[in-house]
Amino acid sequence: MPLSRQARRNLTGLIALLAGSAVIVLGDKLLGVHIELWLGLATFSTAWALDMFLVPFIAGFVVAVIFGLGGKWLCYFPPLIVRSVSYLVFAYFHDVPAGADLLTFPFWILFVILAVEAAAFGGVFGEIIIKRTYGRMPRELVYRRRSGNQQ
Repeated sequence: MPLSRQARRNLTGLIALLAGSAVIVLGDKLLGVHIELWLGLATFSTAWALDMFLVPFIAGFVVAVIFGLGGKWLCYFPPLIVRSVSYLVFAYFHDVPAGADLLTFPFWILFVILAVEAAAFGGVFGEIIIKRTYGRMPRELVYRRRSGNQQ
């Protein structure tokens, strides 16, 4: 039995969310950075900046390309999901490494907002790539010409 259009769209959205989340988790592992931990001024390294801005941008791009039009709205969720799970894991299940502290909640929210906004830029860029244009469509593509002498 074939899936309905809405079911296909929901499945595509789920796959896009999982792919975007996987990109962020993979980026965290490759760069060896935990955004949720405070190491003093040593926290703000090049790897941290890449993990904070470039990795969510790529994740947002991936989400938008997989999901299609509307992906710029869906791309907000992978950084939010991954960062929330990671914060909860460090808060309740893992010990914080020596020399590090768990970020306070307000600072963590600030970093999450930065990551989500980077993903939003990636989502918009992904939709630009999909549409080949951004903004309003030309009038002749939206409206059909009337037949006859009317204009």
